[in-house]
Amino acid sequence: MESYTIGQAARLLGVSVDTARRWADAERFPTRREGTRRMVDGPDLAAFCVEAAQEGADGEEPYTSARNAFPGIVTGVKLGTVDAQVEIQAGPHRIVSLLTREAVEELGLEVGSRATARVKSTSVFVDRA
Repeated sequence: MESYTIGQAARLLGVSVDTARRWADAERFPTRREGTRRMVDGPDLAAFCVEAAQEGADGEEPYTSARNAFPGIVTGVKLGTVDAQVEIQAGPHRIVSLLTREAVEELGLEVGSRATARVKSTSVFVDRA
C-alpha cells in the first residue's frame, strides 16, 4: 500500500501544504508518524480526495498542462474478465478510464496509487506516477 507525506498529499489535492496540515489536524483524514514525517495511507487519501472534490474544497481553477495531463490518485478499480475501469481523482476532477485488465495489472494500479490521466481528443491514457 502506498503512503504519502503531507506535501505529496497537498499536491494531489491541489492545495497548499498548510491547508493539508490544517485538514489533517482537524482529522478530516487520518495521518500517522514515520519518524518526524506525517504520513497518509493511500486508501485514506483516495477517500478524502473524493470527499473534498464533492465539497468543492479547493475552489481553485482546474489543473491542466499543455499536454492535458491530470496527476491524481486512484480512487476506484473495477476489474472485468478482459477490461477494467479505473477512476482517478485529480484535484476537483473525477476521471474514469476504460482500459484492458492486463494494462491495469502491468501498471499495478490500485486504490491509493498515484497515477496521471492523459487526455487526447476522446481517449484517456493512464500512466503510473
